[in-house]
Amino acid sequence: MSGKRLSPKLLHTNLKHQLLERAKELSRAKTASVGEATGAAASAASDASATPEVASPSLIGGVISEQEIWACTTCYACQEQCPVQNEHINKIIDLRRNLVLMEGRFPKQAGLVFKNLEVNGNPLGESALIRGELLGRLGVPSIGQNPGAEILYWPGCAGSLETRNQKVTTALVNLLNAAGVSFAVLANEEKCCGEAARRLGNEYLYQTLAAGNIATLSGYEVKKIVTQCPHCFSTLKHEYPQLGGQLEVIHHTQFLAELVGSGRLKLGQPAETGQAEPKRVTYHDSCYLGRYNGLFDQPRQLLTAAGHDLVELPRRRQNAFCCGAGGGRMWLEKDEGERINRIRIDEVLGVSPDIAAVACPYCLTMLKDGVDDREAADRVRVMDVAEVLQASLQ
Repeated sequence: MSGKRLSPKLLHTNLKHQLLERAKELSRAKTASVGEATGAAASAASDASATPEVASPSLIGGVISEQEIWACTTCYACQEQCPVQNEHINKIIDLRRNLVLMEGRFPKQAGLVFKNLEVNGNPLGESALIRGELLGRLGVPSIGQNPGAEILYWPGCAGSLETRNQKVTTALVNLLNAAGVSFAVLANEEKCCGEAARRLGNEYLYQTLAAGNIATLSGYEVKKIVTQCPHCFSTLKHEYPQLGGQLEVIHHTQFLAELVGSGRLKLGQPAETGQAEPKRVTYHDSCYLGRYNGLFDQPRQLLTAAGHDLVELPRRRQNAFCCGAGGGRMWLEKDEGERINRIRIDEVLGVSPDIAAVACPYCLTMLKDGVDDREAADRVRVMDVAEVLQASLQ
């Protein structure tokens, strides 16, 4: 749809055709080799271990281009829609791993991300020593200071260090305080969850970061984590257990929905909270919150609980359109074709909302960039669900 070279369907059909053609070549070569041999040589040639060498195109470059491999946003839509349940993403990530770990070939920007993660523990390149500064200014205790906290809040790299997403962190801290939640953070001890490294093919770096975080969490006997980022959420919940990190992990929209439902977090209607009238709000489903984890209802429930009018996008829930930042694409330069976030923001503008609500720091950045590209900042604001709720606190 965006004019990029990657076609998930052709990825699989090209792999299949190469496999079938190579099988024919191997069969012909083996038959010829056995026919030319006699006696003991024939017996050795017929052994499967004596398969002859056959020239064939390189998988990367000859069958699948590097542009295709790096274009994937891991949005999961191809696997959601595939009628025969092909698994495209695992194959693409494996191809990236080969390029990164075996051949040392990857986009220049990915190399900078790897270096930042290795040196500073975050992809932004900010000093690890300032990671906890915002939370400290907000009065949030470290887990060492509040070991009996109800939850460990995991703001992630963007929530701790990126200026726009720090506003989301502030909103969420205010909401947790308003609900009387006892919570703490790792502060400077928190490192990137490693999701970007894994999706970009640097499995070694991912496992290094994950093992360090798991050791830190185990040292504090952390059991329940609330994340701000769906990528952190999905990684901590589903991928850390592969390395021994058994944790209860929930996304902030899940936790906020629980607080509202139990009455601990009280929201007022727009007229009661100084807002002139209900806003027309649309919600953009994050791929890693929606398709990957099936969390579609909680963000919508929160927006309506705040008294706003929810208007749905044409492509939503399981069929939602990606913002373009997943699969490590957040950190890479523009690919060929149209920018994915521009396509999505055009859909947002098509329903004429006052607010485009998101629940992901990547989506927040990409949709905000799309609004700026379309010079539509005077028409729609891009806000995290937590920011929308903060304005509705009683």
